[in-house]
Amino acid sequence: MACPTTADSDLCLASASPRRTELLTQIGVRFVRAVPGIDEAAIHAADARERVLRVAQAKARAVATPAALPVLAADTAVVCDGETLGKPVDRDDAMRMLGRLSNRSHWVYTAVVVRAGERRFEAVVATEVWFAELTAAAMTRYCDGDEPYDKAGAYGIQGRGALFVRRIEGSYSNVVGLPLFETASLLRQAGISF
Repeated sequence: MACPTTADSDLCLASASPRRTELLTQIGVRFVRAVPGIDEAAIHAADARERVLRVAQAKARAVATPAALPVLAADTAVVCDGETLGKPVDRDDAMRMLGRLSNRSHWVYTAVVVRAGERRFEAVVATEVWFAELTAAAMTRYCDGDEPYDKAGAYGIQGRGALFVRRIEGSYSNVVGLPLFETASLLRQAGISF
């Protein structure tokens, strides 16, 4: 996919995620967006950290830009006891995932890749999240809305899903989908000031 050309952009965001759009806007980065056309299911790795990195790398490669415009790509995974919890396919899957996360901790991994010409800057960030014990009624009410269905692990910490989170250790913005501190550091390494 080709990124639209614009004179007032710092980079091309290789993502359709509204959450990543909001987070980059929050820190003052000017960008255009392009949705990378990759088959994420075809990308395999030994563990979740390596897989999110490979997916983010593939997204960064899939977007064509003018030579001077860097590309930022990211991928996020929710992992509980070694099982990667993707986006739920339906209500039963969302209920299963929430039940799996109830009254325990899980990990959220996000890989961020900035491609600037031939140079590439990368980071993988991990955050541990502890859920409260969820009642069947609470999970049912949550799954009655739209929030769980386009999010890994079937919850959004930036929305009503925050009611399930007892505490986190690490980056909050990582759980939303883009670790801002690390992303800003990679962008600076690539020569992008904002």
